[in-house]
Amino acid sequence: MGKGKLAKFAEMETFENVFQYPHSVIEQVPFEMKGHWRDQYFKNNHPIVLELGCGKGEYTVGLAKLFPHINFIGVDIKGARMWTGAKQAIEQGLANVAFLRTNIELIDRFFGQDEVQEIWLTFSDPQMKNVRKRLTSTYFMNRYRCFLVDGGLIHLKTDSNFLFTYTLAMVDNNQLPIVQSTGDLYHTTDMDEATKQILSIQTYYESMWIARGLNIKYLKFKLPRNGMLEEPDIEIPLDDYRSYHRSKRSGKTVGK
Repeated sequence: MGKGKLAKFAEMETFENVFQYPHSVIEQVPFEMKGHWRDQYFKNNHPIVLELGCGKGEYTVGLAKLFPHINFIGVDIKGARMWTGAKQAIEQGLANVAFLRTNIELIDRFFGQDEVQEIWLTFSDPQMKNVRKRLTSTYFMNRYRCFLVDGGLIHLKTDSNFLFTYTLAMVDNNQLPIVQSTGDLYHTTDMDEATKQILSIQTYYESMWIARGLNIKYLKFKLPRNGMLEEPDIEIPLDDYRSYHRSKRSGKTVGK
């Protein structure tokens, strides 16, 4: 690990808005604030919105600025990236922001029933080879149900045609109510001004995808608490890229 990352990790230990519970820690030290984020950290009764896979925290911080009466929590395992958003939130005096460094598959250990109102998934790894790792899979939907209010909102913003197509199929297969869907976000004209303002926040990776001429896709749907969820049986063409500098990992041309 480079000196820069070590310095960021050391500084994060002093940040009051960061909670670090990776898998190795949560197994030994239970998270006692589960179900009590509002009264023990935020000191208010405002709604809580999560950004899962928050990276540098651009969306978490951006949303917090737009909505001072909503609490936002960015979640990611990569602390060196998270440091950027956490530091910005402190420097800008954003009391409605927190960051949780943990493995997202453990997310249900940190929030109590009905504690969260919305979830944002911004440019998540499409995980084309492993459905259980996709943040919009039924595996994760069942975890979100443990703490998301009944009918709570899930937002997906992605450059990945694979992830967008898969998520639409998952939503359709389980008859989850769609609130908004577009395959070309920045050329969609039927959105209200408030939604446009929210969706105009751009992450580091999004700016790169736009520069490459890729369409940004957006899906907002509701997640009811009850009912069995089933994976869609569908073959989807793989994205022809994996990230800005790397080609796709899989040699296959379609995935499920």
